[in-house]
Amino acid sequence: MRAMSPRSWGGPEVLAEIETDRPSAGAGEILVRVHAAGVNPTDWKARAHGGLGLWGDPVVLGYDVSGTVAAVGLGVTLFRPGDEVFGMPRFPHQAGAYAEYVAAPARHFARKPVSIDHVRAAALPLAGLTAWQCLTEVAGLRAGQRVLVHAAAGGVGHLAVQIAKSLGAYVIGTARAAKHPFLLGLGADEVIDHTRDDFAARVRDVDVVLDAVGGDYGPRSLPVLRRGGILVSLSSPADVPPAEEAARFGVRSVFALVEPDHAGMRAIAGLVEAGRLRVEIDAVFPLEQAARAHEHGESGRTTGKIVLTVTGADR
Repeated sequence: MRAMSPRSWGGPEVLAEIETDRPSAGAGEILVRVHAAGVNPTDWKARAHGGLGLWGDPVVLGYDVSGTVAAVGLGVTLFRPGDEVFGMPRFPHQAGAYAEYVAAPARHFARKPVSIDHVRAAALPLAGLTAWQCLTEVAGLRAGQRVLVHAAAGGVGHLAVQIAKSLGAYVIGTARAAKHPFLLGLGADEVIDHTRDDFAARVRDVDVVLDAVGGDYGPRSLPVLRRGGILVSLSSPADVPPAEEAARFGVRSVFALVEPDHAGMRAIAGLVEAGRLRVEIDAVFPLEQAARAHEHGESGRTTGKIVLTVTGADR
């Protein structure tokens, strides 16, 4: 089968198309014929320096998958060949989504929402699960609470805005002014232009901060939280303010790493089918142009998600 593999760790140009063996479905696993694969910041960060080093041989990037079940392994009853599924298998270990086939545990997938195509389904798993797990499980977000989402027009951010609204929260987002109409259309209650205004001077008494930016955004976010609030950082453990610093404000600060989650995927699918969650597609590239997709993502100017089509966008 065809797959995209980095020849070495480095810039987008290291990505090359290779021929490798098609995987097979082991016990408890399914083999998925990939129609589309999502592209995430974790992909280009891993390509640049190897990430956590949890790779197979050969190295194949990518975690977001949408496709059709080609075969099922011993003991699998959840799916059968021909079912359309989507998921984020094996993260943070190698999933190998930039390929024609992926084999992974059946419960790392859920049925693809019938109302969306494979491109949109492939854009949802990692970003959607990150937002869902951070808001519902890590932060325990409840109706009536206030949420600040940094990089609200990004892949995780624009889904977090919608998920928070579906939970009954008041949502504030940071983004460039040009993206404000988009975010307001998703249901954001307030939007702040981080290039012109200091969010720390504008926002107070929020219960949850979701930070996908990193750097000084974490420390600057602590004062905007009310006592008992939580800062959830997604970029790097190094960007999380120390517990003792957060404690001075009466809040918590944590780093969250998304996990494969069948129940979470079903919850996301349910929001999609109910018309309460839609994913914005910024750009679509064929599999062999993965390097261009990474270049585009690393520009930092995307709105929503980037997707690779593998066997046809709408099959």
